[in-house]
Amino acid sequence: MNLTQISLIFYISMLSIVSINAQDSPPQGWWRMDATMDNYNGVSIEKAYETILKGKTSQKVIVAVIDSGVDAKHEDLKNVMWVNKGEIAGNGIDDDKNGYVDDINGWNFLGNKNGKNVEHETLEVTRLYAKYKSKFDNANRDKLSKKEKKLYDKYLTYKEEVEKKQKSAQKQLDEFNGYAPFVISSLKAFGKAMNGKPLTDENLANVKTEELSPEAQQGFAILQNVKGQGMTVESVDDIVDVLNQEGDHYRGRAEYMYNSDYDSRKIVGDNYANSYEKGYGNNDVIASDPMHGTHVAGIIGADRTNDLGIKGVANNVQIMAIRILADGDERDKDVANAIIYAVDNGASVINMSFGKGHDWDKKAVDKAVKYAEKNDVLLIHAAGNDGKDNDSTENYPNDSYVKKRFLRKNKVKYVKNWIEVGAASWEKGEKVAAPFSNYGADKVDVFAPGMQIYSTTPDGTYQNQQGTSMASPVVAGVAAVLRSYYPALTAEQVKDIIMKSSVPVSGQVIKPGTDDEKVPFKSLGQSGGLINAYEALQMAAKTKGKKKISSPKA
Repeated sequence: MNLTQISLIFYISMLSIVSINAQDSPPQGWWRMDATMDNYNGVSIEKAYETILKGKTSQKVIVAVIDSGVDAKHEDLKNVMWVNKGEIAGNGIDDDKNGYVDDINGWNFLGNKNGKNVEHETLEVTRLYAKYKSKFDNANRDKLSKKEKKLYDKYLTYKEEVEKKQKSAQKQLDEFNGYAPFVISSLKAFGKAMNGKPLTDENLANVKTEELSPEAQQGFAILQNVKGQGMTVESVDDIVDVLNQEGDHYRGRAEYMYNSDYDSRKIVGDNYANSYEKGYGNNDVIASDPMHGTHVAGIIGADRTNDLGIKGVANNVQIMAIRILADGDERDKDVANAIIYAVDNGASVINMSFGKGHDWDKKAVDKAVKYAEKNDVLLIHAAGNDGKDNDSTENYPNDSYVKKRFLRKNKVKYVKNWIEVGAASWEKGEKVAAPFSNYGADKVDVFAPGMQIYSTTPDGTYQNQQGTSMASPVVAGVAAVLRSYYPALTAEQVKDIIMKSSVPVSGQVIKPGTDDEKVPFKSLGQSGGLINAYEALQMAAKTKGKKKISSPKA
């Protein structure tokens, strides 16, 4: 493999993990701005604080972040973390008798009582394949019952998908292992030759390649290739870090996600067959890799008063951290327990920036979702990042459930406390929908900022990330503001206000998942618009709440 091939492969691999540095970028915090005043498709929350909310009182609102964990010690989050006042930290006793010992900031359903945590997960399709493998691997379809034949046919689709993708993942990992050591060694050789000088254009222009070793020359060529694509690089360590992250991604896919022999529940130690089991896990909400959850938490409620980092959407919020995500798909048992835990411990808004294409025990999740609906808790869910139509593809969890009826055909019903969120860009016109976002005229409710979102990341850092995972907490933050300033509003009313107050997007837009196919934006989601906090708060002020408490005067 020559240097040009290595550089090309490396650049392609970087694209999958680095935010879109090569194109024009919006200002940090664009997602909080106003479309008219600032010319970006933000949610107008700063405008709301400066005008209609100025001088108004609010109530503290708990938002549960069901995710990969949250860095509760982050400078911009430590003062807004939910603290369980019923627990005495570190005494090893379930003081508040809620079934969870020392759950100070939340709970981790992917750990055990000895403090060990799950770092890697399989995908749901891999689990389903493993579930039926022993039963059907050598089965003769002609000798199976009608019911078994249906399961057998499903098993074959699982088998084909897993084996095909595992083979592809292993090939990618092998290729990575072939070129990565060379790339890293070359980059480090060039970094050493620079003797600590920053990689500015001026310094690089003054490099005398003839004075470099052959290895350092190769590193310089790779660096020039990367910078030539418009990417900002401050040191060779930046590229090496990205390369190592890419390697972790390939290893995760090949060795865990599509590995039907891997079982993470051996670490957890629960009875996985019992979806209604409680109390397993531990209180380590930071755990092994809270990157995703920390970013999500900052969007919702990063401290707006400390003059550090960023400002979250909500100004009077507590973040409850609940960990159910590792490097792979979430499990239905954990999703259900996480929702129930959040409801029982006072959350009024729950953010769920995760999803998958298969289900294991949807009934358990449906039961938890209906429990949240009964207790007036609003659920916000990310629509997904596959550029697909959720109206015609499977996407879990979701807001539908089957109601059984005596002597009549079962009926599909929908809960009223669920908001499904697509991702929008900062750009107006035909590029307003994020190119990766899932959509659905029926299944997606509203779109919110989800590209180039600058937020908190572990160890006191901040990064741009993108996805419907970022759009969902924007909506959760707006919902928290509505419930904070107008606490008499029910979850159903808050959803209705967010939908009806969204700002319509007129004209044709590029359909997500395509290069240039144009469709009306209103065909991508129910509301046909972008969420707007200012408009929502104006509508909330005119809406009589249905809860039996007094709301603040408008």
